[in-house]
Amino acid sequence: MTSKLKFIAPGDSSWHEDKPDIDEHSSTQFIYNANHSLALDLQRKRLPIFKNRSHIVYLLENYQTLVLIGETGCGKSTQIPQYLVEAGWCTDGKIICITEPRRVAATSLANRVADERGCILGTEVGYSIRFDDCTDETTKIKYMTEGILLREMMSDPLLTKYCIIILDEVHERTLLTDIIMGLLKKIIRKRKDLKVIVSSATVDAEELRDYFNISTSKDPKDSTSTILSVEGRLYPVDIFYVKEPVPDYVKAVVDSALKIHSNEESGDILAFLTGMDEVDRAVSLLKEHAELIKEGKQKLMPLPMYGSLPNADQLKVFWKAPNNTRKVVIATNIAETSITIPNIVYIIDSGFAKIPLYTENAYDEFIESNPPQMQRSDLAPAILQLKALGIDNVLRFNFPSVPPSKSLVAGLELLYALGAIDKDGSLTKPLGLTMAEMPLEPVFAKCLYASGEMGCSDEISTILSMFQVQNILIRPSSGQASIRARIAHRKFEVEEGDLITMLNIYTAYEKNKSASWCQKYFLNFKGLKRATEIRSKMRIMMKNLNIPLRSSNGDLQLILRCLTAGLFPNAAFLHYTGVYKTVRGDRDLYIHPNSCLYTVQQPQWVLFCEILQTTKLYMRELTVIKSEWLLELAPHFYERTALNSV
Repeated sequence: MTSKLKFIAPGDSSWHEDKPDIDEHSSTQFIYNANHSLALDLQRKRLPIFKNRSHIVYLLENYQTLVLIGETGCGKSTQIPQYLVEAGWCTDGKIICITEPRRVAATSLANRVADERGCILGTEVGYSIRFDDCTDETTKIKYMTEGILLREMMSDPLLTKYCIIILDEVHERTLLTDIIMGLLKKIIRKRKDLKVIVSSATVDAEELRDYFNISTSKDPKDSTSTILSVEGRLYPVDIFYVKEPVPDYVKAVVDSALKIHSNEESGDILAFLTGMDEVDRAVSLLKEHAELIKEGKQKLMPLPMYGSLPNADQLKVFWKAPNNTRKVVIATNIAETSITIPNIVYIIDSGFAKIPLYTENAYDEFIESNPPQMQRSDLAPAILQLKALGIDNVLRFNFPSVPPSKSLVAGLELLYALGAIDKDGSLTKPLGLTMAEMPLEPVFAKCLYASGEMGCSDEISTILSMFQVQNILIRPSSGQASIRARIAHRKFEVEEGDLITMLNIYTAYEKNKSASWCQKYFLNFKGLKRATEIRSKMRIMMKNLNIPLRSSNGDLQLILRCLTAGLFPNAAFLHYTGVYKTVRGDRDLYIHPNSCLYTVQQPQWVLFCEILQTTKLYMRELTVIKSEWLLELAPHFYERTALNSV
């Protein structure tokens, strides 16, 4: 092949005497494909993971679990599955599974590996994410989100169609990661032929090695798990710091990107910020500067990257920038380790990250590493998944990091109150089983389930889809734009609260569906597009779960009662002292300033979707209800004597 490539010329048929019918276009295409394949092969061999290829295969043959530590960009996520296929692990028809914390990582990695294998995506290499399965019967390498693997365990507890499970990006220690590790430890005791690779950029390797060691012998030589560290980077890295702290880190990121663009050689830029609002603000500022670049100078193409962005917009960051254009990707931590964006030369790190609520005593733990999500969040969703997988005694489940007992008890109490489990702790049928199938928080899953019975699933599915997207409303920080935005938003606001306001916004958007209309009313067009995608997928899920799609036909009281049926644990009443209090727990709560109820007369009873702690405990995404609905829809949770005593 190499000698033929050396003498190829388009239109010259002398080199393919055995195929005289190939035309000029075909020969040119052959040259491109061969050169492309050769370039990819050379690039693969340059990766630091390549020199460890034989070590990985050897260790998997001798150990059941391999803890693999490798720096970001070393090639572990894309190359290891290919090495294992080439070593013959899939000859018996079984599949190599690679889990990723995020869907964009699963799809982008599958695309990359399919390109390197020279196959069509969905054949030898495929992916499976929520509502999208791109695989067939020939698939050998399958990328998927952690949630998909959990759902596959429900139908196939021993994962019999897989020969190797690769858990990627374990250092993020999400709830699903810890659940899967706990379940895999049980599975490998039953299936000695199943191999597990725990892959991460930074993690406590010895702790995980000991966790997955299922040998009863105390002799280290008899251990069933081992560690391999992959050293080296593909490119050298120079690190620079600011001399003094900056007053506005978002603006500093923008300034740094512009300085690189003006003074440094070609190469794309990746910058990290904490959330969607900051990312959009930085992209907006960069676009303003990009319009001022003079003709003949290198252009600037700013692109956002965050989890709630529509899938089509997320994929834009992987495209090659046009000639004489530098791409600037402004991302949340989704691009930190989960995905690799081609042609990135410069990285700007703001040094900030958003972490769910934590105590002052827990702050010191962040200095070394982030504590697992299992130890700092609501465990009701995790317990529901474990119950669905047949784990009856959740309190004795072998988690990699033991969660607080109070959190486990609180999760069980919430599921019992929602009717998902009975007094014996078993999953109820059909309610509990159906809720476990939904990729929603338990309280929202109960709302959606109840909506089918109450006849308002059309509106509830819309509300829940809008809730999944952050920052539908654009709120300029100051100036005339801030005043205009507040006036525009009031056209959708209603006295029933924020969730019904979201329903009004989506109903109006459906009639217009244009970026200019969203701009006029200070609404996030990309966010509404994403809500439309989620709504469509949610309704497919409802059909599969036999939840009928019905409309309330304008009966607002019916929608509010349905929300109460699921969110009743999050009820608060207006105390005579002027603050809101929860019925159980007696905590002081306040309406968040961004709520549509903040500037109106405070209602007596509200439901909240979440609590945000800053200087006070603020309730967000509020719904106004009547107290008698709590007694009617949750008599097992609220009693009239308790209400009368308030």
